[in-house]
Amino acid sequence: MPRKSHSISEFLLQAPWWVSVVTAAVVYIVMGLIIPSIETNNQFLNIVLNAIAVPAPFFSIVFLLLAPLAFLNTRRKVELLDQQTNLNSIRQLHWRNFEELVAEAYRRLGYQVTEGGFGPDGGIDLELRKNGNISLVQCKQWKAQKVGVNVVREMYGVLAASNANQINIICSGKFTQEAYSFAAGKPIFLIGGNELSALIRDVQSPVAIPEEKQAFCPRCGSNLIERVAKRGVNSGKTFLGCASFPKCRYTE
Repeated sequence: MPRKSHSISEFLLQAPWWVSVVTAAVVYIVMGLIIPSIETNNQFLNIVLNAIAVPAPFFSIVFLLLAPLAFLNTRRKVELLDQQTNLNSIRQLHWRNFEELVAEAYRRLGYQVTEGGFGPDGGIDLELRKNGNISLVQCKQWKAQKVGVNVVREMYGVLAASNANQINIICSGKFTQEAYSFAAGKPIFLIGGNELSALIRDVQSPVAIPEEKQAFCPRCGSNLIERVAKRGVNSGKTFLGCASFPKCRYTE
């Protein structure tokens, strides 16, 4: 399973921005309204319950301030994926950015992704959930060394000890033939650099092409269309003329 975040703040920074907003609202309602409204037969306990309402706005504001940070973190990951141009650019990423790239790619494939990696090697980096199935992911940002069979054996042991359905081992380079042989027939999927690069291309956002602004005739409201002057001093030059010509002779 992925390694857990060390604090709720780290979890909220990885979650969508609205999770921080909801958390702030829940904290304020529980601490500021629900708990102080509880009445007991113990006067001292009632004082303690009422006192809990005092820091409620502070905690709510702290969680609320995490929302824009979470939003920026999400946008950074989106841009990280869309900025990749080829396998070489992927290989130049820091190991942590490499994990974030893979996580964002699976999000765009419709997976619920839990990021859990806090080190450059070892352990499970991502947990994927989709249609009731659980997949574990380990990312290997090895630029020169091939991923060997020992890594695959180790991850197969991790899979066997978990409740996951399969494990994906993803690298920016290649796997050895022994690694492929061991993975054959097992719920282990080896995704090398070329396959990863193709996956990234498939899920990248299409480049937005701005639509040409349609011009309209200020006199009659018809479309202005491009025409070519056939005579006069401007012969051969293009101009905009009203589509209602000769009824309307407006030109630009």
